[in-house]
Amino acid sequence: MERGREPSQRHARTCTVREDGQVMAAERAGRSSGIATTAVDTLRSAGRTVGRRDVSVSAAQLTYFAGIAIVPWLLLACWSTTWFGDSSDAEARLLDLQALVPPDMGARGPFATLVSAGANLGLVGAIVTVFPASFYGEGIRRGCLSLLPANERLTGWRARLSMLPLLILLPFLSIAVVRLAPGPIDLASREGLWSRLLLIVVEFTITWLALTPALAWIFRQVAPGHLHWSSALVGALATASFLAGFLQGFLLFLSLPIDLGVPFGGLDVVGGVVAVGFWLFLLHLVVLVGWVVTVEADDRLRAASGNPR
Repeated sequence: MERGREPSQRHARTCTVREDGQVMAAERAGRSSGIATTAVDTLRSAGRTVGRRDVSVSAAQLTYFAGIAIVPWLLLACWSTTWFGDSSDAEARLLDLQALVPPDMGARGPFATLVSAGANLGLVGAIVTVFPASFYGEGIRRGCLSLLPANERLTGWRARLSMLPLLILLPFLSIAVVRLAPGPIDLASREGLWSRLLLIVVEFTITWLALTPALAWIFRQVAPGHLHWSSALVGALATASFLAGFLQGFLLFLSLPIDLGVPFGGLDVVGGVVAVGFWLFLLHLVVLVGWVVTVEADDRLRAASGNPR
Protein backbone atom coordinates (compact mmCIF):
# COMPACT_ATOMS: atom_id res chain seq x y z
CA MET A 1 0.00 0.00 0.00
CA GLU A 2 2.81 2.41 0.86
CA ARG A 3 4.53 1.58 -2.40
CA GLY A 4 1.34 2.28 -4.23
CA ARG A 5 1.15 5.72 -2.75
CA GLU A 6 4.67 6.71 -3.88
CA PRO A 7 3.83 7.45 -7.55
CA SER A 8 0.87 9.60 -6.56
CA GLN A 9 2.98 11.42 -3.97
CA ARG A 10 5.68 12.05 -6.54
CA HIS A 11 3.06 13.27 -8.97
CA ALA A 12 1.65 15.62 -6.32
CA ARG A 13 5.09 16.99 -5.56
CA THR A 14 5.76 17.46 -9.29
CA CYS A 15 2.51 19.34 -9.70
CA THR A 16 3.34 21.50 -6.69
CA VAL A 17 6.79 22.34 -8.12
CA ARG A 18 5.24 23.20 -11.46
CA GLU A 19 2.61 25.38 -9.83
CA ASP A 20 5.28 27.14 -7.74
CA GLY A 21 7.36 27.71 -10.87
CA GLN A 22 4.36 29.10 -12.71
CA VAL A 23 3.58 31.40 -9.78
CA MET A 24 7.19 32.62 -9.64
CA ALA A 25 7.23 33.17 -13.39
CA ALA A 26 3.97 35.10 -13.16
CA GLU A 27 5.40 37.21 -10.33
CA ARG A 28 8.53 37.97 -12.35
CA ALA A 29 6.42 38.88 -15.36
CA GLY A 30 4.26 41.07 -13.16
CA ARG A 31 7.29 42.85 -11.71
CA SER A 32 8.76 43.39 -15.17
CA SER A 33 5.46 44.71 -16.42
CA GLY A 34 5.19 46.98 -13.37
CA ILE A 35 8.70 48.37 -13.92
CA ALA A 36 7.97 48.98 -17.59
CA THR A 37 4.68 50.70 -16.74
CA THR A 38 6.39 52.87 -14.12
CA ALA A 39 9.13 53.83 -16.58
CA VAL A 40 6.58 54.79 -19.25
CA ASP A 41 4.53 56.79 -16.73
CA THR A 42 7.68 58.56 -15.54
CA LEU A 43 8.66 59.55 -19.07
CA ARG A 44 5.12 60.73 -19.85
CA SER A 45 4.97 62.80 -16.68
CA ALA A 46 8.38 64.30 -17.43
CA GLY A 47 7.21 65.08 -20.96
CA ARG A 48 4.17 66.92 -19.60
CA THR A 49 6.36 68.87 -17.18
CA VAL A 50 8.74 69.91 -19.95
CA GLY A 51 5.81 70.65 -22.25
CA ARG A 52 4.22 73.05 -19.76
CA ARG A 53 7.41 75.11 -19.66
CA ASP A 54 9.65 76.43 -22.42
CA VAL A 55 12.65 74.19 -21.81
CA SER A 56 14.60 75.98 -24.54
CA VAL A 57 14.40 79.22 -22.54
CA SER A 58 15.61 77.38 -19.44
CA ALA A 59 18.50 75.87 -21.41
CA ALA A 60 19.37 79.28 -22.83
CA GLN A 61 19.38 80.71 -19.31
CA LEU A 62 21.69 77.95 -18.13
CA THR A 63 23.91 78.39 -21.19
CA TYR A 64 24.36 82.09 -20.30
CA PHE A 65 25.73 81.17 -16.88
CA ALA A 66 27.81 78.40 -18.45
CA GLY A 67 29.34 80.98 -20.77
CA ILE A 68 30.71 82.69 -17.65
CA ALA A 69 31.74 79.51 -15.85
CA ILE A 70 32.86 76.92 -18.39
CA VAL A 71 36.32 78.36 -19.13
CA PRO A 72 37.12 78.85 -15.41
CA TRP A 73 36.18 75.22 -14.74
CA LEU A 74 38.41 74.05 -17.59
CA LEU A 75 41.27 76.21 -16.30
CA LEU A 76 40.86 74.76 -12.81
CA ALA A 77 40.77 71.25 -14.25
CA CYS A 78 44.05 71.84 -16.09
CA TRP A 79 45.64 73.44 -13.02
CA SER A 80 44.58 70.57 -10.75
CA THR A 81 46.66 68.11 -12.82
CA THR A 82 49.80 69.96 -11.65
CA TRP A 83 49.15 69.30 -7.96
CA PHE A 84 50.93 65.96 -7.76
CA GLY A 85 53.87 66.49 -10.10
CA ASP A 86 55.89 68.91 -12.15
CA SER A 87 53.78 71.58 -13.84
CA SER A 88 55.72 71.39 -17.11
CA ASP A 89 55.24 67.63 -17.25
CA ALA A 90 51.52 68.03 -16.54
CA GLU A 91 51.26 70.66 -19.26
CA ALA A 92 53.00 68.36 -21.74
CA ARG A 93 50.56 65.55 -20.89
CA LEU A 94 47.62 67.87 -21.41
CA LEU A 95 49.00 69.12 -24.71
CA ASP A 96 49.22 65.52 -25.89
CA LEU A 97 45.42 65.53 -25.81
CA GLN A 98 45.48 67.77 -28.89
CA ALA A 99 45.67 64.58 -30.92
CA LEU A 100 42.05 63.93 -29.94
CA VAL A 101 40.88 67.36 -31.16
CA PRO A 102 40.05 67.47 -34.89
CA PRO A 103 42.26 70.09 -36.61
CA ASP A 104 39.83 71.00 -39.41
CA MET A 105 38.23 74.03 -37.71
CA GLY A 106 41.40 75.23 -36.00
CA ALA A 107 40.30 74.12 -32.53
CA ARG A 108 43.76 72.87 -31.55
CA GLY A 109 45.14 76.40 -31.23
CA PRO A 110 42.56 77.56 -28.63
CA PHE A 111 42.94 74.19 -26.86
CA ALA A 112 46.72 74.70 -26.50
CA THR A 113 46.18 78.26 -25.24
CA LEU A 114 43.67 77.05 -22.66
CA VAL A 115 46.01 74.28 -21.46
CA SER A 116 48.96 76.64 -21.13
CA ALA A 117 46.91 79.18 -19.17
CA GLY A 118 45.45 76.49 -16.91
CA ALA A 119 48.72 74.72 -16.17
CA ASN A 120 50.32 78.03 -15.18
CA LEU A 121 47.31 79.42 -13.33
CA GLY A 122 48.89 79.40 -9.88
CA LEU A 123 47.21 79.48 -6.48
CA VAL A 124 46.18 83.14 -6.56
CA GLY A 125 44.82 82.83 -10.08
CA ALA A 126 42.89 79.69 -9.09
CA ILE A 127 41.31 81.41 -6.09
CA VAL A 128 40.17 84.28 -8.29
CA THR A 129 38.90 81.86 -10.95
CA VAL A 130 36.67 80.05 -8.43
CA PHE A 131 34.29 83.01 -8.31
CA PRO A 132 33.19 82.95 -11.98
CA ALA A 133 33.26 79.12 -11.90
CA SER A 134 30.65 79.16 -9.12
CA PHE A 135 28.16 80.86 -11.45
CA TYR A 136 27.54 77.48 -13.07
CA GLY A 137 25.78 76.36 -9.89
CA GLU A 138 23.49 79.38 -10.04
CA GLY A 139 22.71 78.65 -13.67
CA ILE A 140 21.83 75.03 -12.85
CA ARG A 141 19.53 75.94 -10.00
CA ARG A 142 17.76 78.78 -11.79
CA GLY A 143 17.33 76.69 -14.93
CA CYS A 144 15.79 73.86 -12.91
CA LEU A 145 13.53 76.24 -10.95
CA SER A 146 12.17 77.63 -14.20
CA LEU A 147 10.95 74.11 -15.04
CA LEU A 148 9.74 73.11 -11.56
CA PRO A 149 9.13 76.37 -9.67
CA ALA A 150 9.59 76.52 -5.91
CA ASN A 151 9.72 79.33 -3.37
CA GLU A 152 13.18 79.81 -1.87
CA ARG A 153 15.53 82.56 -0.79
CA LEU A 154 19.15 83.29 -1.67
CA THR A 155 18.97 81.05 -4.72
CA GLY A 156 22.14 82.37 -6.33
CA TRP A 157 24.43 82.21 -3.31
CA ARG A 158 23.05 78.87 -2.17
CA ALA A 159 23.65 77.35 -5.59
CA ARG A 160 27.15 78.80 -5.93
CA LEU A 161 28.25 77.52 -2.52
CA SER A 162 26.82 74.06 -3.19
CA MET A 163 28.88 73.94 -6.40
CA LEU A 164 32.22 74.50 -4.64
CA PRO A 165 32.64 70.96 -3.17
CA LEU A 166 33.14 69.76 -6.75
CA LEU A 167 36.55 71.41 -6.52
CA ILE A 168 37.55 68.48 -4.28
CA LEU A 169 36.43 65.95 -6.89
CA LEU A 170 37.86 67.86 -9.85
CA PRO A 171 41.57 66.92 -9.52
CA PHE A 172 40.80 63.22 -9.22
CA LEU A 173 38.64 63.26 -12.34
CA SER A 174 41.12 65.41 -14.29
CA ILE A 175 44.12 63.28 -13.38
CA ALA A 176 42.20 60.07 -14.15
CA VAL A 177 41.33 61.39 -17.61
CA VAL A 178 44.95 62.38 -18.27
CA ARG A 179 46.24 58.99 -17.09
CA LEU A 180 43.80 57.18 -19.36
CA ALA A 181 44.58 59.42 -22.33
CA PRO A 182 47.48 57.39 -23.86
CA GLY A 183 45.03 54.71 -25.01
CA PRO A 184 42.77 57.05 -27.04
CA ILE A 185 45.81 58.99 -28.30
CA ASP A 186 47.33 55.76 -29.63
CA LEU A 187 44.05 54.85 -31.33
CA ALA A 188 43.82 58.32 -32.88
CA SER A 189 47.20 57.82 -34.54
CA ARG A 190 46.07 54.63 -36.29
CA GLU A 191 44.36 54.32 -39.63
CA GLY A 192 41.31 52.21 -40.34
CA LEU A 193 37.62 52.04 -39.58
CA TRP A 194 37.91 49.68 -36.61
CA SER A 195 40.47 51.91 -34.90
CA ARG A 196 38.16 54.89 -35.39
CA LEU A 197 35.15 53.02 -34.00
CA LEU A 198 37.14 51.76 -31.03
CA LEU A 199 38.36 55.31 -30.37
CA ILE A 200 34.77 56.54 -30.27
CA VAL A 201 33.81 53.80 -27.80
CA VAL A 202 36.79 54.52 -25.54
CA GLU A 203 36.28 58.30 -25.62
CA PHE A 204 32.58 57.84 -24.92
CA THR A 205 33.24 55.56 -21.95
CA ILE A 206 35.87 57.81 -20.37
CA THR A 207 33.68 60.89 -20.80
CA TRP A 208 30.63 59.07 -19.47
CA LEU A 209 32.39 57.84 -16.33
CA ALA A 210 34.04 61.21 -15.71
CA LEU A 211 30.79 63.16 -16.00
CA THR A 212 28.66 60.82 -13.86
CA PRO A 213 29.96 61.66 -10.33
CA ALA A 214 29.95 65.40 -11.03
CA LEU A 215 26.43 65.22 -12.45
CA ALA A 216 25.22 63.12 -9.51
CA TRP A 217 26.43 65.84 -7.13
CA ILE A 218 24.73 68.52 -9.24
CA PHE A 219 21.42 66.63 -9.31
CA ARG A 220 21.55 65.94 -5.57
CA GLN A 221 23.04 69.09 -4.06
CA VAL A 222 23.00 71.93 -6.58
CA ALA A 223 19.62 71.46 -8.25
CA PRO A 224 16.47 71.90 -6.12
CA GLY A 225 14.50 68.96 -4.81
CA HIS A 226 17.05 67.17 -2.63
CA LEU A 227 16.83 63.83 -4.45
CA HIS A 228 17.77 60.50 -2.92
CA TRP A 229 21.41 59.68 -3.65
CA SER A 230 20.34 56.49 -5.45
CA SER A 231 17.99 58.43 -7.73
CA ALA A 232 20.62 61.11 -8.36
CA LEU A 233 23.23 58.49 -9.25
CA VAL A 234 20.97 56.55 -11.63
CA GLY A 235 19.75 59.77 -13.23
CA ALA A 236 23.33 60.99 -13.59
CA LEU A 237 24.42 57.74 -15.21
CA ALA A 238 21.64 57.98 -17.79
CA THR A 239 22.06 61.70 -18.44
CA ALA A 240 25.86 61.48 -18.63
CA SER A 241 25.57 58.80 -21.29
CA PHE A 242 23.57 61.19 -23.49
CA LEU A 243 26.02 64.01 -22.76
CA ALA A 244 28.95 61.78 -23.73
CA GLY A 245 27.19 60.98 -26.99
CA PHE A 246 26.54 64.64 -27.73
CA LEU A 247 30.19 65.46 -27.01
CA GLN A 248 31.20 62.84 -29.55
CA GLY A 249 28.88 64.66 -31.94
CA PHE A 250 30.69 67.91 -31.12
CA LEU A 251 34.04 66.30 -32.01
CA LEU A 252 32.50 65.11 -35.27
CA PHE A 253 31.29 68.65 -35.91
CA LEU A 254 34.83 69.97 -35.37
CA SER A 255 36.09 67.58 -38.03
CA LEU A 256 33.87 69.11 -40.74
CA PRO A 257 35.59 71.44 -43.22
CA ILE A 258 33.28 74.39 -42.51
CA ASP A 259 34.25 78.06 -42.39
CA LEU A 260 32.37 79.31 -39.34
CA GLY A 261 33.19 82.93 -40.08
CA VAL A 262 31.25 83.09 -43.36
CA PRO A 263 27.85 83.99 -41.78
CA PHE A 264 29.58 86.71 -39.74
CA GLY A 265 31.50 88.60 -42.39
CA GLY A 266 34.59 86.44 -42.10
CA LEU A 267 34.97 86.91 -38.33
CA ASP A 268 36.07 83.39 -37.40
CA VAL A 269 36.19 84.18 -33.68
CA VAL A 270 32.53 85.19 -33.67
CA GLY A 271 31.57 82.08 -35.63
CA GLY A 272 33.51 79.86 -33.24
CA VAL A 273 31.90 81.43 -30.16
CA VAL A 274 28.41 81.03 -31.65
CA ALA A 275 29.09 77.40 -32.58
CA VAL A 276 30.37 76.55 -29.10
CA GLY A 277 27.41 78.37 -27.55
CA PHE A 278 24.99 76.37 -29.68
CA TRP A 279 26.52 73.08 -28.58
CA LEU A 280 26.46 74.20 -24.95
CA PHE A 281 22.77 74.96 -25.43
CA LEU A 282 22.13 71.42 -26.73
CA LEU A 283 24.10 69.87 -23.87
CA HIS A 284 22.12 71.85 -21.31
CA LEU A 285 18.85 70.78 -22.89
CA VAL A 286 19.96 67.22 -22.16
CA VAL A 287 20.95 68.10 -18.58
CA LEU A 288 17.62 69.76 -17.79
CA VAL A 289 15.48 67.04 -19.36
CA GLY A 290 17.56 64.40 -17.58
CA TRP A 291 17.03 66.18 -14.27
CA VAL A 292 13.26 66.42 -14.78
CA VAL A 293 13.05 62.69 -15.55
CA THR A 294 15.15 61.94 -12.46
CA VAL A 295 12.86 64.06 -10.26
CA GLU A 296 9.77 62.29 -11.61
CA ALA A 297 11.34 58.88 -10.96
CA ASP A 298 12.37 59.94 -7.46
CA ASP A 299 8.82 61.10 -6.70
CA ARG A 300 7.48 57.68 -7.65
CA LEU A 301 10.04 55.91 -5.51
CA ARG A 302 9.14 58.12 -2.56
CA ALA A 303 5.42 57.50 -3.09
CA ALA A 304 5.99 53.73 -3.26
CA SER A 305 7.96 53.82 -0.02
CA GLY A 306 5.32 55.94 1.72
CA ASN A 307 7.66 58.92 2.04
CA PRO A 308 6.36 61.58 -0.40
CA ARG A 309 8.33 64.74 -1.05
